Amino acid sequence: MTAPIIEMRDVSKKYDAGRPALDRLDLTVDTGEALAVLGPSGSGKSTLLNLVAGLDRPSEGRVTVAGLRIDGMSEAASARYRRDRIGMVFQFFNLLDDLTVEDNVLLPARLAGTSRDEARERAAELLDRLGLQPHHARAYPGQLSGGQRQRVAVARALVNRPALLLADEPTGALDSASAAEVTRLLAELNAGGQTLVLVTHDVALADACATRTIELVDGGIHRDVRGGTVAR
Repeated sequence: MTAPIIEMRDVSKKYDAGRPALDRLDLTVDTGEALAVLGPSGSGKSTLLNLVAGLDRPSEGRVTVAGLRIDGMSEAASARYRRDRIGMVFQFFNLLDDLTVEDNVLLPARLAGTSRDEARERAAELLDRLGLQPHHARAYPGQLSGGQRQRVAVARALVNRPALLLADEPTGALDSASAAEVTRLLAELNAGGQTLVLVTHDVALADACATRTIELVDGGIHRDVRGGTVAR
Protein backbone atom coordinates (compact mmCIF):
# COMPACT_ATOMS: atom_id res chain seq x y z
CA MET A 1 0.00 0.00 0.00
CA THR A 2 1.43 3.38 -0.98
CA ALA A 3 1.96 6.12 1.60
CA PRO A 4 -0.48 9.04 1.57
CA ILE A 5 0.61 11.98 -0.54
CA ILE A 6 -0.68 14.51 2.03
CA GLU A 7 -0.74 14.10 5.80
CA MET A 8 -1.88 16.98 8.01
CA ARG A 9 -1.86 16.21 11.73
CA ASP A 10 -3.38 18.44 14.42
CA VAL A 11 -2.88 21.49 12.21
CA SER A 12 -3.97 24.91 13.40
CA LYS A 13 -3.37 28.30 11.79
CA LYS A 14 -3.98 31.53 13.65
CA TYR A 15 -3.51 34.97 12.08
CA ASP A 16 -4.62 37.09 15.04
CA ALA A 17 -6.37 36.82 18.39
CA GLY A 18 -9.67 35.75 16.81
CA ARG A 19 -10.93 32.36 15.69
CA PRO A 20 -8.24 30.24 13.96
CA ALA A 21 -8.42 29.83 10.18
CA LEU A 22 -7.77 26.10 10.71
CA ASP A 23 -8.44 24.45 14.04
CA ARG A 24 -6.68 21.16 14.92
CA LEU A 25 -7.33 19.73 11.47
CA ASP A 26 -6.40 16.15 10.53
CA LEU A 27 -6.42 15.23 6.83
CA THR A 28 -4.94 12.38 4.81
CA VAL A 29 -5.04 12.34 1.00
CA ASP A 30 -4.02 9.21 -0.91
CA THR A 31 -1.99 9.14 -4.10
CA GLY A 32 -4.34 9.20 -7.10
CA GLU A 33 -7.24 10.89 -5.31
CA ALA A 34 -8.99 13.98 -6.63
CA LEU A 35 -9.99 15.90 -3.53
CA ALA A 36 -12.40 18.83 -3.74
CA VAL A 37 -12.39 21.24 -0.81
CA LEU A 38 -15.67 23.11 -0.42
CA GLY A 39 -16.88 25.61 2.14
CA PRO A 40 -18.06 29.19 2.57
CA SER A 41 -15.72 32.18 2.50
CA GLY A 42 -13.64 32.20 5.66
CA SER A 43 -13.95 28.46 6.22
CA GLY A 44 -10.22 27.81 5.83
CA LYS A 45 -10.06 26.55 2.21
CA SER A 46 -7.36 28.95 1.02
CA THR A 47 -5.38 28.50 4.23
CA LEU A 48 -5.39 24.72 3.73
CA LEU A 49 -4.17 25.11 0.15
CA ASN A 50 -1.45 27.57 1.16
CA LEU A 51 -0.16 25.20 3.84
CA VAL A 52 0.00 22.27 1.40
CA ALA A 53 1.75 24.52 -1.13
CA GLY A 54 4.33 25.64 1.42
CA LEU A 55 3.24 29.26 0.97
CA ASP A 56 2.37 29.51 4.66
CA ARG A 57 3.25 27.66 7.86
CA PRO A 58 0.91 26.27 10.48
CA SER A 59 0.85 27.79 13.94
CA GLU A 60 0.76 24.22 15.29
CA GLY A 61 0.85 20.74 13.83
CA ARG A 62 2.63 18.79 11.10
CA VAL A 63 2.28 18.89 7.31
CA THR A 64 3.89 16.19 5.14
CA VAL A 65 3.56 16.13 1.33
CA ALA A 66 5.03 13.45 -0.95
CA GLY A 67 7.11 12.13 1.93
CA LEU A 68 8.57 15.55 2.77
CA ARG A 69 7.93 17.41 6.03
CA ILE A 70 7.19 20.97 4.89
CA ASP A 71 5.85 22.87 7.90
CA GLY A 72 9.26 24.01 9.15
CA MET A 73 11.01 24.64 5.84
CA SER A 74 13.04 27.74 5.03
CA GLU A 75 11.83 30.03 2.25
CA ALA A 76 14.48 28.66 -0.12
CA ALA A 77 13.56 25.06 0.65
CA SER A 78 9.86 25.86 0.21
CA ALA A 79 10.57 27.34 -3.23
CA ARG A 80 12.47 24.18 -4.25
CA TYR A 81 9.62 22.04 -2.94
CA ARG A 82 7.06 23.94 -5.04
CA ARG A 83 9.29 23.70 -8.09
CA ASP A 84 10.01 19.98 -7.76
CA ARG A 85 6.99 18.38 -6.07
CA ILE A 86 3.81 20.31 -6.89
CA GLY A 87 2.07 22.16 -9.71
CA MET A 88 -0.29 25.07 -9.10
CA VAL A 89 -3.22 26.38 -11.15
CA PHE A 90 -4.84 29.68 -10.21
CA GLN A 91 -8.16 31.37 -10.87
CA PHE A 92 -6.60 34.16 -12.94
CA PHE A 93 -4.02 32.00 -14.77
CA ASN A 94 -0.92 33.98 -13.62
CA LEU A 95 0.66 33.73 -17.07
CA LEU A 96 3.35 36.22 -18.12
CA ASP A 97 1.81 38.33 -20.88
CA ASP A 98 5.15 39.25 -22.48
CA LEU A 99 6.15 35.59 -22.97
CA THR A 100 4.76 33.26 -25.61
CA VAL A 101 2.66 30.28 -24.59
CA GLU A 102 5.64 27.99 -25.10
CA ASP A 103 7.93 30.14 -22.97
CA ASN A 104 5.34 30.34 -20.18
CA VAL A 105 5.21 26.53 -20.09
CA LEU A 106 9.00 26.21 -20.33
CA LEU A 107 9.74 28.57 -17.44
CA PRO A 108 9.43 26.13 -14.49
CA ALA A 109 11.40 23.47 -16.35
CA ARG A 110 14.21 25.87 -17.13
CA LEU A 111 14.28 27.04 -13.49
CA ALA A 112 14.58 23.38 -12.49
CA GLY A 113 17.66 23.01 -14.70
CA THR A 114 16.05 20.98 -17.50
CA SER A 115 17.83 21.42 -20.83
CA ARG A 116 16.02 23.64 -23.32
CA ASP A 117 15.59 20.83 -25.84
CA GLU A 118 14.14 18.46 -23.26
CA ALA A 119 11.89 21.18 -21.86
CA ARG A 120 10.61 22.13 -25.31
CA GLU A 121 9.82 18.50 -26.07
CA ARG A 122 7.90 18.19 -22.79
CA ALA A 123 6.04 21.49 -23.41
CA ALA A 124 5.02 20.42 -26.92
CA GLU A 125 3.79 17.07 -25.60
CA LEU A 126 1.69 18.75 -22.91
CA LEU A 127 0.21 21.41 -25.18
CA ASP A 128 -0.81 18.73 -27.65
CA ARG A 129 -2.24 16.54 -24.89
CA LEU A 130 -4.25 19.49 -23.57
CA GLY A 131 -5.77 20.25 -26.96
CA LEU A 132 -3.68 23.24 -28.05
CA GLN A 133 -2.32 23.40 -31.58
CA PRO A 134 1.30 24.14 -32.60
CA HIS A 135 0.41 27.71 -33.62
CA HIS A 136 -0.85 28.37 -30.09
CA ALA A 137 2.69 27.79 -28.78
CA ARG A 138 3.84 30.90 -30.65
CA ALA A 139 0.91 33.03 -29.49
CA TYR A 140 0.82 35.30 -26.44
CA PRO A 141 -1.66 34.77 -23.59
CA GLY A 142 -3.68 37.84 -24.55
CA GLN A 143 -4.44 36.24 -27.91
CA LEU A 144 -6.12 33.20 -26.33
CA SER A 145 -9.56 32.55 -24.87
CA GLY A 146 -9.94 32.09 -21.12
CA GLY A 147 -10.26 28.34 -21.49
CA GLN A 148 -7.12 28.19 -23.62
CA ARG A 149 -5.17 30.30 -21.12
CA GLN A 150 -6.18 27.98 -18.30
CA ARG A 151 -5.02 25.00 -20.39
CA VAL A 152 -1.65 26.74 -20.77
CA ALA A 153 -1.56 27.28 -17.01
CA VAL A 154 -2.23 23.56 -16.48
CA ALA A 155 0.56 22.67 -18.92
CA ARG A 156 2.94 24.95 -17.03
CA ALA A 157 1.90 23.31 -13.75
CA LEU A 158 2.57 19.81 -15.14
CA VAL A 159 5.83 20.47 -16.97
CA ASN A 160 8.01 19.24 -14.09
CA ARG A 161 5.86 16.12 -13.58
CA PRO A 162 4.64 17.07 -10.09
CA ALA A 163 3.41 14.48 -7.63
CA LEU A 164 0.52 16.77 -6.73
CA LEU A 165 -1.55 19.31 -8.69
CA LEU A 166 -3.21 22.09 -6.67
CA ALA A 167 -6.03 24.10 -8.27
CA ASP A 168 -7.48 27.22 -6.66
CA GLU A 169 -10.90 28.12 -8.16
CA PRO A 170 -9.64 27.07 -11.63
CA THR A 171 -12.95 27.84 -13.36
CA GLY A 172 -13.84 30.93 -11.35
CA ALA A 173 -12.79 33.44 -14.04
CA LEU A 174 -14.18 31.49 -17.02
CA ASP A 175 -17.40 31.58 -19.00
CA SER A 176 -19.55 28.45 -18.89
CA ALA A 177 -18.15 26.90 -22.08
CA SER A 178 -14.51 27.43 -21.03
CA ALA A 179 -15.30 26.21 -17.52
CA ALA A 180 -16.72 23.00 -18.99
CA GLU A 181 -13.48 22.51 -21.00
CA VAL A 182 -11.29 22.89 -17.93
CA THR A 183 -13.58 20.69 -15.84
CA ARG A 184 -13.24 17.87 -18.40
CA LEU A 185 -9.49 18.38 -18.49
CA LEU A 186 -9.08 18.07 -14.73
CA ALA A 187 -11.23 14.93 -14.67
CA GLU A 188 -9.14 13.41 -17.47
CA LEU A 189 -5.89 14.23 -15.68
CA ASN A 190 -7.07 12.49 -12.52
CA ALA A 191 -8.32 9.50 -14.53
CA GLY A 192 -4.78 9.27 -15.91
CA GLY A 193 -3.34 9.06 -12.39
CA GLN A 194 -2.64 12.69 -11.46
CA THR A 195 -3.34 13.45 -7.79
CA LEU A 196 -5.41 16.62 -7.51
CA VAL A 197 -6.52 18.96 -4.73
CA LEU A 198 -9.17 21.39 -5.89
CA VAL A 199 -10.44 24.36 -3.86
CA THR A 200 -13.75 25.67 -5.18
CA HIS A 201 -17.14 27.16 -4.41
CA ASP A 202 -18.55 25.29 -7.42
CA VAL A 203 -20.36 22.10 -6.43
CA ALA A 204 -20.81 21.12 -10.11
CA LEU A 205 -17.03 21.28 -10.63
CA ALA A 206 -16.49 19.08 -7.59
CA ASP A 207 -19.13 16.63 -8.81
CA ALA A 208 -17.41 16.34 -12.20
CA CYS A 209 -13.80 16.12 -11.01
CA ALA A 210 -13.60 14.79 -7.48
CA THR A 211 -13.32 11.25 -6.18
CA ARG A 212 -13.68 12.68 -2.67
CA THR A 213 -15.09 15.92 -1.25
CA ILE A 214 -14.61 17.59 2.10
CA GLU A 215 -16.53 20.56 3.43
CA LEU A 216 -14.76 22.95 5.77
CA VAL A 217 -16.68 24.94 8.36
CA ASP A 218 -14.94 27.26 10.85
CA GLY A 219 -11.55 25.75 10.17
CA GLY A 220 -12.48 22.09 10.56
CA ILE A 221 -13.78 19.25 8.40
CA HIS A 222 -17.55 19.27 8.72
CA ARG A 223 -18.20 16.46 6.23
CA ASP A 224 -16.02 14.04 4.25
CA VAL A 225 -17.61 12.12 1.36
CA ARG A 226 -15.99 9.70 -1.07
CA GLY A 227 -17.43 9.31 -4.54
CA GLY A 228 -19.63 12.43 -4.50
CA THR A 229 -20.14 15.90 -3.12
CA VAL A 230 -21.35 16.72 0.35
CA ALA A 231 -25.08 17.37 0.60
CA ARG A 232 -25.93 21.04 0.41
